[in-house]
Amino acid sequence: MFGQNSTNDNALIMLVNLAGALVSLGMLALSLYMSPDVPLSTKGYWAIAVLMLCVSLINFVKYRFDERIAADRIQRIEAARNEKLLEDYVTSDKDS
Repeated sequence: MFGQNSTNDNALIMLVNLAGALVSLGMLALSLYMSPDVPLSTKGYWAIAVLMLCVSLINFVKYRFDERIAADRIQRIEAARNEKLLEDYVTSDKDS
């Protein structure tokens, strides 16, 4: 029930964010291209810096999500283990 809507919402949010990032990078590239007072080599260094920043931010967000998913998985395993221990305790208590 919630999984399908969440997936659709996430896809829409990701699409809007991707469009915003592409527009902002395009505008930055246009402003670098149209800037008359900046030499071409400086424009190249700025462009490289922006692209490296984008890659670094993507990696940072990816690793944060991976860390959160791993922590969530560990919590689920611990909850299942605790549930099993309680179930075994209740079952053994009824038997005696």
